[in-house]
Amino acid sequence: MLLSAVLVVGSCSRPPNPQVRSGGDSAFAATQASGQIVMGVDQYTSTHVFEDLPDGGRILLKRDDPSDTAGTATIRRHMESIVADFRRGDFAKPFRVHAGVVPGTAVMTTRRAAIRYEVLDRPRGAEVRLRSADPAAVAAIHEFLAFQREAHHATRHEGMPGGQR
Repeated sequence: MLLSAVLVVGSCSRPPNPQVRSGGDSAFAATQASGQIVMGVDQYTSTHVFEDLPDGGRILLKRDDPSDTAGTATIRRHMESIVADFRRGDFAKPFRVHAGVVPGTAVMTTRRAAIRYEVLDRPRGAEVRLRSADPAAVAAIHEFLAFQREAHHATRHEGMPGGQR
């Protein structure tokens, strides 16, 4: 979703037809392919969590394979770049992943001074924590996270099976 174009390092196993892994959902397959280019890791072998919290939310990205230290390092660099971009009100990376405007980002841009972003290293990846005391900013963060959950077929809470919201 959010890293300047990073070349994929290492090997990523891709089936001949990405729709094989997406259950025939071509929009999901396109998001996964774009996400791999922008984030630098295979989206099908990584886990996303987009969790709403009372003061904002969090984005978690981690590798499924604990031995993939290169993928973990790529995720951590990506999350650092997300925070730097978001602090500036720059949401070009989510735009590239989703090939369009991502809900919530217009308000997050105008209220960027009211939002705090923090990167936290996590096992096999990292998370971005988004916090605000501004109700409009929090609502925009929740809108952004809801869109991401849907587009990535991701979970709302860590530990939930994929796709449960």
